[in-house]
Amino acid sequence: MIRTIVAVACMGAALFSASAMAAGEPELAKQKNCLACHSVDKKIVGPAYKDVAKKYENDKDALQRLSKKVREGGVGVWGQIPMPANPQVNEAESVTLVKWVLSQK
Repeated sequence: MIRTIVAVACMGAALFSASAMAAGEPELAKQKNCLACHSVDKKIVGPAYKDVAKKYENDKDALQRLSKKVREGGVGVWGQIPMPANPQVNEAESVTLVKWVLSQK
């Protein structure tokens, strides 16, 4: 039930977020539907990518940990709305996405 609610919220947020399709975002983030819940500079359902980059800027394990979280999902770091698992994202793609996210400073 909660996954359905999150999915609906993400889809609605994407429809109303002009910044979600801003120039400079990688095509992979668009293809994998990351932009349904995230944008570069504004919180939608999930945190803004710039906020993620700031939070993890000094964390040497961030790339590995966040890449896993992209694939498997998680909850609790940014609040109680869960990030659902993304089985459509393979390990290499998650590393590419997270490297890009962490570069958004």
